[in-house]
Amino acid sequence: MAIAKGVKNALSSSSMIRKMFEEGNLLKKQYGADKVFDFSLGNPDVEPPPAFHRVFLRLAQEDAEGKTKGSHGYMSNPGFPAVREALAKKASREQGVKLEGSHIIMTVGAAGGLNVVFKTILNPGDEVLVPRPYFMEYRTYTTNHGGVLREVDSLPDFNLDLEAIRNGLNEKTAAVMINSPNNPTGRVYPAATLTALAEILEAHGKKTGRYPFLVADEPYREIIYIPGGTPPVLSTYRNSISVTSYSKSLSLPGERIGYIAVNPGIQDEEDLLNGLIYATRVLGYVNAPALMQRIVAELTEESVNVQIYARRRDAFKEVLDKAGIPYAEPEGAFYLFCKVPPKKGIDSNAVGDDGAFVNHLKQYLILGVPGSGFGKPGWLRFAYCVDETVIRSSGEAFKKAVETWA
Repeated sequence: MAIAKGVKNALSSSSMIRKMFEEGNLLKKQYGADKVFDFSLGNPDVEPPPAFHRVFLRLAQEDAEGKTKGSHGYMSNPGFPAVREALAKKASREQGVKLEGSHIIMTVGAAGGLNVVFKTILNPGDEVLVPRPYFMEYRTYTTNHGGVLREVDSLPDFNLDLEAIRNGLNEKTAAVMINSPNNPTGRVYPAATLTALAEILEAHGKKTGRYPFLVADEPYREIIYIPGGTPPVLSTYRNSISVTSYSKSLSLPGERIGYIAVNPGIQDEEDLLNGLIYATRVLGYVNAPALMQRIVAELTEESVNVQIYARRRDAFKEVLDKAGIPYAEPEGAFYLFCKVPPKKGIDSNAVGDDGAFVNHLKQYLILGVPGSGFGKPGWLRFAYCVDETVIRSSGEAFKKAVETWA
């Protein structure tokens, strides 16, 4: 029996990131893991902070001693009340608004959270506007729930192109989605840009009667290298929703724990919150993992050591500089978004063939992801959440790859 057409079509254009990751596994089997420079998958290798292990062991011991009966059972779909209150305080500090526990919905990671949001807000044919480059799974998250993803360009420095967003809005626009720090560019959208975006969305709402939601995907919020932190979204625009996870900030991608934070001034607040809770249940998540909820509630002041990523970023920049591969300066996250170097005799401003260059790099056992997989041909992404020795050891391979790129 044939599978659903939508799934079959999706498989043919499945995540380029995962495809490169699987190719990397094959190369490692063939040549040995120490010979392959795999920068394909954004899978944090930095260990969680020591406090995570302490809390984990203490809670496990308390459970074994019977002190916390029922702690692994069902709870209300949006999560344990005490956990939601603790994370509301954290989100209030970060977002500059006063949140109550009722404004927090615990989720199965940010991916689960975004699906919950889109299930709740999208009618068939509704549009979600996203600046490119962007994490390509957003397209599937949108179409999962009958929506249509519409891409708009960013500025050359990868800041938001506000005019492109303004021109992309229409009566079908249900949401504008942003990701800061951005995957794949590492760009952090400045506060002034977010304020201007909010003004555009407010003006559009007044004109059409439909105020688009501003949905912020923020799993990299705490992986940042510039002063001042990641500018808040909730205090900037009333119809805003933040979705985040602990995959990066605590290096817990496999534990699938995150949350949605809803602006307390959002339109139709009660209906929206009830809709998010309902979607959590009917999408099959039921509730976020119980043990992880209890753990992250005690780690609101903890994060991984960002300086480790900063050192790796600098080491990778040095490798790329020596090889002659230009890149966007990352302000956060752990990616370097690089421009395909021009071939000899080719206009340096021409759009390079990112697929061909990625295949060329594989000859030197270097793995990256084509920019076309993020909606930006001519570029490619390298993830530097790998050991620094791997980054530094790749220098000669990168130099040879560029020298033979003709």
